[in-house]
Amino acid sequence: MQIVYSRVSTAPQSLLRQRHILTEAGLLVRTEGIAEGFHPADGVLLFEDPATTSKIPALDRPAFSKIAAKAHPGDTLTVSELFRLCRDLIDIHNVRGWCQARGVTLRVLSGPLSNFQNLAAGDATTDLIINVITSVGQFQRDLQNELTDEGIAAAEAEGRYRGRPPALSADQREEARTAYQERGTSIAALARAHGVSRAAIRTALADLLPNQPGPATHP
Repeated sequence: MQIVYSRVSTAPQSLLRQRHILTEAGLLVRTEGIAEGFHPADGVLLFEDPATTSKIPALDRPAFSKIAAKAHPGDTLTVSELFRLCRDLIDIHNVRGWCQARGVTLRVLSGPLSNFQNLAAGDATTDLIINVITSVGQFQRDLQNELTDEGIAAAEAEGRYRGRPPALSADQREEARTAYQERGTSIAALARAHGVSRAAIRTALADLLPNQPGPATHP
């Protein structure tokens, strides 16, 4: 029997990409009309963990407890991408151990480990390649997080956070209002001159803009 697992971390995310990969592998069938959608192919059991963070180990997720109740020796557990199932090397080893104990084959359909017919195989070559590839992937994620943290720290040091322009000071606010009223300077030009967003300028000019209380001398 084929067992398929899918997961997304948050509710706004879509399972569509995973479903397309699984459909191309013949594990899902796409139907149209009244019953439009993706459905398991014959002999396939589909289990999904929508809005489930990868911080929860795979074996502790709701769908995996259902998989454990259905899996039998000789079955194959398939995922579209490894990170949908496992978040780090420890998690991968735990899932492989679970599969080995139950005689279940583990397959990934895309990514650097997709060439393996059985990622749960206990041979030395499979162990080595999984350790190397997942360690490199973890290093890349850690490096990206470090660079992101450095970028946020630099932005905060400059008075902004994640690219958000600083708010107008009281003096800047008065300068902007004067330029708008007396010289007809546009909102876009004022935003560029003060290094803030157009929304910040509109807030400063709220009572001067059309359809707002107070005089509006410029469109």
